[in-house]
Amino acid sequence: MTSENGQMKVEQTPSEEQQFLPVELQSPTVELPSHLEGQESPPEEYTQWKFLLFYLCLYGFMTQLRPGESFITPYLLSTERNFTREQVTNEITPVLSYSYMAVLVPVFLLTDYLRYTPVLILQSLSHISVWLLLIFGTDVIAMQFMEFFYGITMAARVAYSSYIFSLVSPTNYQRAAGYSRSSILMGVFTSAVLGQLCISLGGVQYRTINYISLSCMVLGLFLTFFLQRPKRSLFFNKNISKHQNGIHLSEEPKASTGTKAGGLCSRWRDFVIIRMLMELKGTVRHPRLRLWSLWWIFNSAGYYLMLYYVQILWNTVYPATDNRKVYNGGVDAASTLLGAITSFAAGHIKIRWNLWSELVIGLVTAFQAGLLILMNTTENIWVCYVAYILFRSSYQFLVPIAIFQIASNLSKELCALVFGVNTFFATILKTIITIIIADKRGLALSVHPQFYVYFVYFTVLAVLYLGAAAFVIIKHYHAERLKEKPQIPPKVESEHKTTSSSAVTCESRA
Repeated sequence: MTSENGQMKVEQTPSEEQQFLPVELQSPTVELPSHLEGQESPPEEYTQWKFLLFYLCLYGFMTQLRPGESFITPYLLSTERNFTREQVTNEITPVLSYSYMAVLVPVFLLTDYLRYTPVLILQSLSHISVWLLLIFGTDVIAMQFMEFFYGITMAARVAYSSYIFSLVSPTNYQRAAGYSRSSILMGVFTSAVLGQLCISLGGVQYRTINYISLSCMVLGLFLTFFLQRPKRSLFFNKNISKHQNGIHLSEEPKASTGTKAGGLCSRWRDFVIIRMLMELKGTVRHPRLRLWSLWWIFNSAGYYLMLYYVQILWNTVYPATDNRKVYNGGVDAASTLLGAITSFAAGHIKIRWNLWSELVIGLVTAFQAGLLILMNTTENIWVCYVAYILFRSSYQFLVPIAIFQIASNLSKELCALVFGVNTFFATILKTIITIIIADKRGLALSVHPQFYVYFVYFTVLAVLYLGAAAFVIIKHYHAERLKEKPQIPPKVESEHKTTSSSAVTCESRA
């Protein structure tokens, strides 16, 4: 969050994978007693709360144990599957963007309407489908279905970040956010390290690692069946008043008596999400909210495109024939760890964000553009790895800042909707770029020309951000100089004019 003077307060930040509902922005729906609320709570209920939170963190950790995920592209390009690089680049990988865009909104609405647990079960089933297809699929169609199910798992991540806060009271937000974030990051880190150890030290084949990932996903599905289903949710299953949660909702016009259309219109407008969409009109006018929302849309689209195709780039730079020399898991572990550190550091930065936001965004985006061109032109795989780690870390540095800036003056419901809308537009942009440059029905570019496009994309964004930063800074200091400049009072000014005019008259007479 931000204070009035533009300084950022320290809060827990969500992980990259939680998509558009950050964990600290969720609204609680079932408040359980807590010893932090200043009231003595029964030991049984407090113990139950701790057990539920522990179980959810265990579930979050287990669902991230996919040691084969860092090696999916090398597996597809290896002799075990023997797909060509063109097939993976132009036919298989683009399906992920299309699938994610197609299911994002339905999954978001169903998550709230069905109260989380059914969508968590759907996510586990989709994970199992992904690894079954990777193990037993043999053609391009099977791999395209694999990417389709993977898109469902990405869209369904919102269910976990929403569900965990249905069990805590508002005073426990920060603790629950810290625990859930730690479990997610620990799961991702452990998964990447485990995969790398199996490949480099154990000499395990990719197919065997996929079996390990499938086993972990089956265990995750088993844990899902024991999750408690909340009674309420954020939008559909929650009644709010006109001024609840800090949002002013205008009065509903009374429906015409005796008309069905009026009743249907009234009931339709009574949906909370419809009211929230109406509230979005006012939020767009806020300059800070508009800036960081645009960053979320444009930069996250480019970031995830890089993420989807970087393993293909690594295979092009260093087409290793020995699986033990493929270090994708170690790189993912390092980037996860450094990303967590930069996210934590971002919460302790105290500057005037109203003045310096554009400059910070512009410098980071220019740095990312330089890393992209470095990744694309180097022939050293280790340089490529380091550039990738720095790219991900720089993005993770700005994510919590964006969340704080967007969420500072919004209610939790409206904030969740703003992040949902931003992510949806980013997904549309990402899909359009994929269709044009990557899909075989478009330009069907190979991976190196694609990364040149991403470099130009980030360079244009950096120029725009830095131009906006120069305008804001010049305008600010110009306003400061006007304030510091002494102003002549009206009487003194008139006397000064009279004196000067009389002096001119005397000189003319002389």
